[in-house]
Amino acid sequence: MLKIGVLGSTKGTDLQAILDAIENKKLEAEIVLVVSDKKDAFILERAKKYSIETFSANYNDFETREEAEKQIIKKLNEKKTNLILLIGFMKIVSPNFVKEFKGRIWNIHPSLLPKYAGGMNNNVHEEVLKNKDKETGCTLHEVSKEVDKGRIILQKKITVDAKDTVDSLKKKVQKLEQECFIEALKMVIEGKLIIGEQNES
Repeated sequence: MLKIGVLGSTKGTDLQAILDAIENKKLEAEIVLVVSDKKDAFILERAKKYSIETFSANYNDFETREEAEKQIIKKLNEKKTNLILLIGFMKIVSPNFVKEFKGRIWNIHPSLLPKYAGGMNNNVHEEVLKNKDKETGCTLHEVSKEVDKGRIILQKKITVDAKDTVDSLKKKVQKLEQECFIEALKMVIEGKLIIGEQNES
């Protein structure tokens, strides 16, 4: 059974899609821990509804990012996590965190990387509209020491319509993000995608 840990700072909409897929027997996996840097993040409430263990680490309570991460690393290791998903996690993980879980951390980015690397959430959609891009989408990638530079696992595209707004693009891209996660997780479960030490970044 694939054991998944999730780090998130916001609502966790993509997490809900994964939970639904597990409940509907479309994914043979288990979410073993949901972590947030915000104790009132809705992603924690979402997890609690499914009796999933949660943990919050307020980075302001620690002297350094690494000190906060030590607590998170300990929890993830206690749960024997195979794979970590960053779902709307608004912190950059340290090189030490990346090393600890080498090749086993995935992030979803709301653009077709390398376009708009480093951008977050609505800022990316604003740039897409401002630059009159004809297409956009999302990229599921491994987390490396350099932000948004890890191995690309999956990309999905949509056409940008003339009527699109930041909100409409966000909804469309979020749907693609959910499809990306579920498709890639299925590939891991079926042995078509190997996670772990093959990542050299």
